[in-house]
Amino acid sequence: MMEDQIMGQFIVFEGGEGTGKTTQIQRLENRFKKHGHNVFLTREPGGTECVLAEKIRTLLKDPAHTEMVPEAELFLFLASRAQHVRQVILPHIKRGEIVISDRFHGSTFAYQHFGRGLFNLEEVKKINQFATGGLEPHLTILLDIDPHAGIGRIGDRRDGDRLDSESMGFHQKVRTGFLTLAETRADWAVVNADNNIEAIHDDIWRHIVHKLEL
Repeated sequence: MMEDQIMGQFIVFEGGEGTGKTTQIQRLENRFKKHGHNVFLTREPGGTECVLAEKIRTLLKDPAHTEMVPEAELFLFLASRAQHVRQVILPHIKRGEIVISDRFHGSTFAYQHFGRGLFNLEEVKKINQFATGGLEPHLTILLDIDPHAGIGRIGDRRDGDRLDSESMGFHQKVRTGFLTLAETRADWAVVNADNNIEAIHDDIWRHIVHKLEL
């Protein structure tokens, strides 16, 4: 994706279950708005104002679909993302807005490669690049917490989500995957999510100021 085509900013929040992404995204949105920025919030799988991607989300999250094989799961995520990027994310970025997404391709690498063990990482990155047209976030915030603590936060809610209800071993692999990715990317920032809400927000804002020109 050519940088001269991008006018706004694309910020992504990644992390395992129960890391508090929703709370921190809302706080960041409010802070940006106080500074006069136009902000658009979206999520994956699915996407705000993206009906097709949201239908795919329903399939992916439905705990009744225990028969879903990892390969089908991967390509459903990528199909949702391809629609999401072209219909929603890129138009808002090109209008000069700050787009904040709850998850993007980092989750695919962490869940489907590290968690499920699909293919090698470079192969997954290659097919993801095809789905996104090469779009990369300007900054990815990884909210990191031990999976036992994170799963404990969401409690019974995990029973209604096919991915949340995976084994603790799976969630440990996902965390390892996220941290491995963060070690290799200068555009990722790791934030300790096992802290109070205000301290986490302040840490996120320091990374925003340091890494982005806003």
